[in-house]
Amino acid sequence: MENIRDYLKNNVLLFDGAMGTYYDELTDDGIGCELANIKNPELIKGIHNEYIEAGAKAILTNTFSVGIDVFNGDRNLQKEVVVAGIDIANEAAKDRAYVFADIGPIHTGSNELAFEEYKVLIDIFLEKGVKNFLFETRSSTSGMVLSAEYIKEKCSDAFITASFAVMPDGYSSEGYQYNALFAEITNSGVFDAVGLNCVSGANHMAKLLKDVDTKGLYLFAKPNAGYPVVRDDRVYYSSLANYFANQIEDILELGVNIVGGCCGTTPKHIELLKKSMSGKLIKPRRAVKSEKSTAQNIRVNRFKEKLDLGQKPIAVELDSPIDTNITKFMDNAKKIKAAGADIITIADNPIARARMDSCLLACKVRNELDFDVLPHMTCRDRNVNASRGLLLGANAMGVDNVLVITGDPIPNAQRDEIRSVFEFNSVKFANFINSLNNDVFESPMNICGALNVNSRNFSAELKKAVRKQENGVKVLFTQPVLTKRAIENLKTARENLDIKIMGGIIPIVSERNARYMQSEVNGIYITDDIVEKYIGKGREEAEEIALSMSKEIANEIYDLVDGYYLITVLNRVSLMERLIKTVKKVCDNR
Repeated sequence: MENIRDYLKNNVLLFDGAMGTYYDELTDDGIGCELANIKNPELIKGIHNEYIEAGAKAILTNTFSVGIDVFNGDRNLQKEVVVAGIDIANEAAKDRAYVFADIGPIHTGSNELAFEEYKVLIDIFLEKGVKNFLFETRSSTSGMVLSAEYIKEKCSDAFITASFAVMPDGYSSEGYQYNALFAEITNSGVFDAVGLNCVSGANHMAKLLKDVDTKGLYLFAKPNAGYPVVRDDRVYYSSLANYFANQIEDILELGVNIVGGCCGTTPKHIELLKKSMSGKLIKPRRAVKSEKSTAQNIRVNRFKEKLDLGQKPIAVELDSPIDTNITKFMDNAKKIKAAGADIITIADNPIARARMDSCLLACKVRNELDFDVLPHMTCRDRNVNASRGLLLGANAMGVDNVLVITGDPIPNAQRDEIRSVFEFNSVKFANFINSLNNDVFESPMNICGALNVNSRNFSAELKKAVRKQENGVKVLFTQPVLTKRAIENLKTARENLDIKIMGGIIPIVSERNARYMQSEVNGIYITDDIVEKYIGKGREEAEEIALSMSKEIANEIYDLVDGYYLITVLNRVSLMERLIKTVKKVCDNR
């Protein structure tokens, strides 16, 4: 066949439609379409033929979901299925259509681990002579650039496409904004085409692709046939084929070079799309216009301003109510503000126990008390949609700071009743909010993160902190500093990180309190000699010890931190008022 790059000079390349959803329409065998490569190869070949006869000039191997986890670690079965998928596609295509290796997402954690898994598949494709590759339905770039570089090393004339799955708002399930994903691909220099597939229908996809900058790469689009509905426990796509073909015309008007269909599309969709494309000239890509406002109404972030000016702000953490009675919390917040704190932080369901929502409470404090607020947001309890909605509301209500944390795990005894979400970790969550800062928020949020100075493997904690900073975190709040080891780790952080640090201080109020934190609270390290200080001490004596220890720590870490993070224990607000004044004196006397 003609070299694919030569073909694209004069033609829009028409891909096939969906394999998985069309396979499900034709059969009810329940084995999954990839296993059908070896269980029912004639059916898979028949589907390929239907798409080619409908007008497709490119088809995908039936290998979307062939990660090793699908085969329970059986590499031989994995290879058998992939090889069969390649052979079936080649037999169907012959000289009628280009064959692309279809590589779906592999969720393995790190960029390097993802690459190692992709490499196994890539080697099989290359051994079979495949030269065209599609990395599709991706929610991040994990492993992709390394994989493309590897392919180009082995086959310099390979044609490689990267395609991302994003919602109509432009964000992937991992919280990445599509323009940022495109930029990583276009800047890598090893891809030939970039685009979108799945999740969105043609109408929304056209809006997303309207002003993208592909920097010379071909633009790819495979939208779904509308949006799915569930009837009788089965998923259906209700978009009519002629409507789909008409909607694709809007995408072609943008100068898209490669089109096809994803979930819900059938040979009928491709046939009508082929007819609508017939005789039409290739549209040139339009110049990209920047619509970023140059006159943003950015609020003054008083907390960030004090950090930037080196004024050592004081943050105080209060736990939100466990019920609907908000009066005491608001009274305590007033006292904390009057004592001289600069910002109040509100934990998000600490130790995985439900409390009043930190963001909603932050909005109330910010607007009724004119007190700066820092709600914590965990990745444990909300998916990307819920997180985005809450952030939009909080930002609109004047909340300018947020602290992102992964979140404490659900206790084992409750896991049958309460499900964790964890669509993000704290690094990805920070990146998600940073993209909202760049593209949505008129007044950007100051993104904060956590730093565990009590970690036994602090080098790993430092690496994580660097990743947080790279993804938009501007301030790190440390776990409570109570030991020499914590101070040494804090020194290491100061020497190695170019980021603002809020030093954590927690006043221990009794022997029982000390033993509880020592045994049951993750991230706090308390030595036996600290516990011994409180043995036999009454409330007043214990609080004096707490103030004395906290003052000593505040003095010792003064040069290592940019501010102080004071954590309220057992709702002892009167003690916190004294501690705020104590820490302010430490700062005044330096």
